[in-house]
Amino acid sequence: MADLRQLLRDLPVFGGELPTFDTVATPDDPVELFTAWLLGAIRAQVPEPHAMTVATADADGTPSARTLILKDIDAAGWRFAAHDGSAKGRELTARPYCALAFYWQPLARQVRVRGPVVREDAERSAADFLARSPEARAEALVGRQSRPLASLAERDAAVADAAQRLAREPGLVPPEWTLHTVRAESVEFWQGSTDRNHTRLRYRRTDGTWTKELLWP
Repeated sequence: MADLRQLLRDLPVFGGELPTFDTVATPDDPVELFTAWLLGAIRAQVPEPHAMTVATADADGTPSARTLILKDIDAAGWRFAAHDGSAKGRELTARPYCALAFYWQPLARQVRVRGPVVREDAERSAADFLARSPEARAEALVGRQSRPLASLAERDAAVADAAQRLAREPGLVPPEWTLHTVRAESVEFWQGSTDRNHTRLRYRRTDGTWTKELLWP
């Protein structure tokens, strides 16, 4: 364990030339800045720039986190989808509030989003489901996420059955599939620096108005 601790301490954190972050020139709305950073990550060919950690909590307040894909973002908020029967679906039903974290490692940039979660209507949820790949729709249609699995063969058979059903009913959408929107109350932008003088800018919304403030690293 001592060797592992030293190995972890010796691993490099930042490499290459990092972007600058002019906090004075930032827009009044965090959605605009987030979109600019996301497009910058795409241009920089950051792997899976739309991947994000989604943290939720159950009725007792016990947290859990997993990586999901950002489906969309606009003035209303950040969107992702989940099956109501999954662990995250049940947690969002019990406590409709979550936190998101994006990390674009080559750019040493992070974005943290926190706020209440609103369920979108059935039409928008269905459109999201039908936009998924056939494989992803088959897996979601099974609807047994996070439950104990006897064998991989059982999984493969269930997914194959779901794929056959979707082939017969291409417009089929499970009613449990839900598109969620995070209505951000707080959005923080973090720009890393090789000299450890990291820059943090937080937006906070009060009564529909965004305010900005710098944070200590």
